[in-house]
Amino acid sequence: MSLNKRWLSAAAVVLLANASLAYAAEVPASFDAKNCKAEYPKASLMNEEQGTVSMSFLVSAGGDVMDSKIEKSSGFKNLDKAAIKAISACKFKPGTKDGKPDQTWTKVDYAWKLD
Repeated sequence: MSLNKRWLSAAAVVLLANASLAYAAEVPASFDAKNCKAEYPKASLMNEEQGTVSMSFLVSAGGDVMDSKIEKSSGFKNLDKAAIKAISACKFKPGTKDGKPDQTWTKVDYAWKLD
């Protein structure tokens, strides 16, 4: 076998291996942030609290939130609780494993800003 043919065969094996890895990868759940907003807590508005809360959600294969946790606080408990409550009520597009809908963890950052 010539050197060029051996190189092409090796390249094809690498491409096929990478394609199967990409297919087997986990894709996290997602949601439409425009249609899923949290209501600013009144006490937080009065105290002019702002910040970003980082959260993780376990989303079922059906798109419902099964569990949630705060990864990084906004610095204000009221803002953190309101974000978890609002995003947990949202309908997610399920994540996938091996190309099929499955439960996955997904990360969401929610920014509270006063205009």
